[in-house]
Amino acid sequence: MKSEPDEYSIDDLERSGTGTWEGVRNFQARNHLRSMCIGDRVLFYHSNAKPPGVVGVAEVCRTAYPDPSQFDPKSKYHDPRSPPEEPRWSMVDVRFVERLPRMVSLDELKADPALATMLVVRRGMRLSVQPVEPQHFRHVLALGRRRKA
Repeated sequence: MKSEPDEYSIDDLERSGTGTWEGVRNFQARNHLRSMCIGDRVLFYHSNAKPPGVVGVAEVCRTAYPDPSQFDPKSKYHDPRSPPEEPRWSMVDVRFVERLPRMVSLDELKADPALATMLVVRRGMRLSVQPVEPQHFRHVLALGRRRKA
């Protein structure tokens, strides 16, 4: 799950303990979000950062439900075409699990042959919510938990 750190960072999630993952306005990302189950672990990725990369782990603590911001004309996520009886957009709740000792940057992800098929390293795959294969998840965690020399 990607978030811009100036909007919602791993620091914000750690401080609050739980948070909502709302504002997803891409159908493919929304579908990934809707497929999440309670207990699913997610890599928390800071996007539009210098450098971008994985900074921590969160866990889904509430499955998908309608994102109320789609109905709020004052929200930047408002969608006037979303009918209340069949909402287009969903959100999930996540809880903080851990901050990685070090960020695993996008450049590092791209350079690692073990992650060559991970979606985030593919050109054009910049969805805010995307699946991660279990072996990739474990590998990224191992990289992020490795202390700098």
